[in-house]
Amino acid sequence: MFVRRFAVVFPLFFMFVQSRGPQHVTCGSVVKLMNVAHKIRLHSHDVKYGSGSGQQSVTGITLSEDVNSHWSLKGSNEKDTCQRGEPIECGQKIRLEHLTTKKNLHSHHFSSPLSNAQEVSAFGDGGNGDSGDVWMIMCEGDFWNRDGKVMFKHQDTGVFLSASGHTFGRPINGQMEIVGTSMPDGSTNWKVQEGVYIHHSDFNPKKAYGGGHDEL
Repeated sequence: MFVRRFAVVFPLFFMFVQSRGPQHVTCGSVVKLMNVAHKIRLHSHDVKYGSGSGQQSVTGITLSEDVNSHWSLKGSNEKDTCQRGEPIECGQKIRLEHLTTKKNLHSHHFSSPLSNAQEVSAFGDGGNGDSGDVWMIMCEGDFWNRDGKVMFKHQDTGVFLSASGHTFGRPINGQMEIVGTSMPDGSTNWKVQEGVYIHHSDFNPKKAYGGGHDEL
């Protein structure tokens, strides 16, 4: 009898745990982004391109635990603060700040070093850059969902954030070239793979869920 009751109750409990808390990507969150086609995470580091702009390089890596793959999501400029905990809307413009080096994901009219597409770099100082740091969220529905595909369209040049499939030699051996492409395709789709999601400051999980908390 106990086994039969447990079999009925357990699925209901599992559904409850899975559905707890907001399922949107929110302003102020820190995430790792995976390219759906190439299975690499968007990455940067204090290594400059040897050609093109000479700015800090942005690459893709297969390692899941590298701290240099964390990106903070913030408003499109200093006046657009993108209030902490607010779900990010499809069509909204944001900036992605590299957590380790405090530079923003950036693009401009320079050729990428391996495929001759448009270069993607990390730019700025202390999180402050220019309009080349702004990307529009392209997704289905009203909001960017954690488990949904998303594309990033560059405000200034109209390209889509992509991975070229070409890999670098030394000093960043094996890391994949990240580029901007003029047309969306399979390589322009990204997903949040890991993240620390910020909720509204007045959100109280103990009050809402009787002491539970989200595992993020």
